Amino acid sequence: MTEQKLSPETLAVSGGRPAHEHDAPVNTPIMMTSTFRGVGTVDTVNDKVYARFDNPSWNGLEEVIADLEGASLPGLLFASGMAAVAAVEDLVPVGSAILIPKHAYMASISIAKKLERRGITEVIRIDLDDTQGAIEAMEAAAKARGVTAQNIDYAAPQVLLWLESPTNPMLEVADLPALVEAAQRLGVVTAVDNTFATPLLQRPLQMGADIVVHSATKFIAGHSDVVLGLAVTNRPEIRAAMLEHRSLNGAIPGPFEAFLGLRGIRTLALRMQKSVENAQALAERLSQHPAIEEVRYPGLPTDRYHERAKAQMDGFGAILCVVLKADVAQTEEVMNRLHLWTPATSLGGVESLIERRRRHGSEPVSIPESLLRLSVGIENADDLYADLDQALTLLTD
Repeated sequence: MTEQKLSPETLAVSGGRPAHEHDAPVNTPIMMTSTFRGVGTVDTVNDKVYARFDNPSWNGLEEVIADLEGASLPGLLFASGMAAVAAVEDLVPVGSAILIPKHAYMASISIAKKLERRGITEVIRIDLDDTQGAIEAMEAAAKARGVTAQNIDYAAPQVLLWLESPTNPMLEVADLPALVEAAQRLGVVTAVDNTFATPLLQRPLQMGADIVVHSATKFIAGHSDVVLGLAVTNRPEIRAAMLEHRSLNGAIPGPFEAFLGLRGIRTLALRMQKSVENAQALAERLSQHPAIEEVRYPGLPTDRYHERAKAQMDGFGAILCVVLKADVAQTEEVMNRLHLWTPATSLGGVESLIERRRRHGSEPVSIPESLLRLSVGIENADDLYADLDQALTLLTD
């Protein structure tokens, strides 16, 4: 979107501003209206008509996410991250296939399974530890549906590859360049949930992915006070299909929520820098803690995904997981002893959050019962560690 070459840190602050004119506001105004004046035949491209179709309050954040992801088209803002996910997964027609990792955000998997129950698609689970196996699964799905790179329908893909990297909550790192290259060769549309990495650390569109989605509730907005989603693509036919989905299904954000998301993204670079530094420091210290069986964080040289993450990311993220040497009751008691860390299910805010993921019955049994997902905020790292350490004494005394 921006012709001048600017750094991501600058784009997050400067993008999506009103025109540089005398007496223009510095910030995008909040437009509280449900409809717009108009007479005569409706111009469906240029007329706003009704606030379910468009609202100028959305446009600033849609422009910034496109700038940050390196997209040629404005992004699309949704009422939630799951609304954005649904807009992508609902692209698939009857007889299609969705390939999705065995560990991924369970609500994303649930949408795919719902489509499968309705007889629309086949859900194929892939293992990101086995890149070649995932590619072979793509090949089989494409061959079964007669899909090639020459006859691909981007607005209604017969085969959709859904990826998260790093995954939620196991922090597996997909070989994005290899998987995306194979998808392009086979005529498979690729969508990447980039919520954990953010566009500051990873830009899948620049690797050749077709669609990127974000739960903007998380790091983009960054203050745990708003629910939003974003989707961005370089392909006009995909954007048109997602826009139609948003408009017809009413998956639209409120203008005040859009304002909060845009205000939040202004500090994304500063927040991510501090949170990533804290996460690295905590991962290193916790990996030596006697109460912890395993630390999962791609920033650790001992992590199985370290070299892959180092090659394709600009940082290792602000999420880490620990597996305690504890049963369920002991793990829950550790959570109850925390003072600074907040037990809560979301992530990506300025405050540090922690959650035992298996408390959700929808999580697969391959996730350990004592696994805790830590969303590391911008507090002092020593304070964060001290709070964890005092709670973990339950397991070492």
